[in-house]
Amino acid sequence: MGRRILGRLIVVVLAASVAVAVAPPVAQAARPATATDPSADPRFAHTDWSKALVESTMQRFTPQTLGGWGYTQGLYLYGQYLVFKRTGDPRYLDYIKAWVDRFVRPDGTISNSFNNLDSMRSGVLLLILYRETGDQRYRIAADKYPRTSDGGFWHATSRQWQLWADGTFMVLPFLAEYGAQFGDRAYTDDEVTKQLLIYASHLQAGNGLLLHAFDEKRVQPWADPVTGLSPEHWCRAIGWYGMATVDVLEIIPRDHPRRQQLISILRNLVGAFARYQDLRTGRWFQVVDKGQDPANWTETSCSSMYTFVTARAVLRGYVSPLFAFTALNGYRGVLDRISLGPDGLTNLAEICIGTNVGNLAFYFARPRAVNDLHGLGSFLIMNEQLRYLNIYHPAGA
Repeated sequence: MGRRILGRLIVVVLAASVAVAVAPPVAQAARPATATDPSADPRFAHTDWSKALVESTMQRFTPQTLGGWGYTQGLYLYGQYLVFKRTGDPRYLDYIKAWVDRFVRPDGTISNSFNNLDSMRSGVLLLILYRETGDQRYRIAADKYPRTSDGGFWHATSRQWQLWADGTFMVLPFLAEYGAQFGDRAYTDDEVTKQLLIYASHLQAGNGLLLHAFDEKRVQPWADPVTGLSPEHWCRAIGWYGMATVDVLEIIPRDHPRRQQLISILRNLVGAFARYQDLRTGRWFQVVDKGQDPANWTETSCSSMYTFVTARAVLRGYVSPLFAFTALNGYRGVLDRISLGPDGLTNLAEICIGTNVGNLAFYFARPRAVNDLHGLGSFLIMNEQLRYLNIYHPAGA
């Protein structure tokens, strides 16, 4: 407890110094205010960006039009749930329930197939709604799933023998939470920690970053014929793994035999985040270790993820408090990507759309979207961790 409180105090103190260092008053004064520039609004420094983003998304989409049973919907709605837990606004939970109820039948079965790990991400919402409502329909068991020969979950039945770093966040926090909520921890704690170690053993490189994917059979066009690994460190895949790890560490017992191994993996990952952060913007690049390539660009969803993971690692004492500088610079960098439009709704920019495994040119050329759910959900998770710091940032500085 003492370490946790100390960590919070250090982060708060560092926040003030980082805000001053990265937001010189001269730069702020030199920029003319515009209708879409938050600095034109005197309330900007006090904007609750989580609430503003949720309200904007609920205005743009009803539960019926938000989309199907997909991982991006599950990611975003989990972020919205975090805002509900802080604010207590029942509309936020009602919206989540209305979306989930499109798919959950009266007998508790789901009108959706589960042939990939991505489709499991929204399962977290079932656990949340059971906890919030007590409705037995939401008590859904974790499905059995095909695996590689050493036990790793296949990314999809259509992608046999493949491990993608993305898959860890889609299923493992759900499985860990299911075990904790329904008394099956002996199995689930063992399973989720084993999965994280298997993925890291294949994907984590010597620089601390993870490669996007591994093909056990070495038959995919992207797979190295010797190692089976994909060639690049794609940013969001690494973010998925980092968020899965910190979420699982929140759930498993402190004396779990694999806990220290996971913390060691996380330390290496957070160290890599600090080394490869773009210090000018505070964000991270689409291909993380290729920041010097002019075709590369800083991506918003992974920058939110890395900021969240680093901040959580500092607050839990997994890494040195000095990594708070990394988290705070990342937070400011992501906040520079959110703005209010002339319609009063939020816009979150420079978000990579859904992405398969590919080569360097493929990642560089991926379309960049505004208000893509990958970015919205990641932003909410990050902001609910860091918003209490109340750092002012000049948009576009």
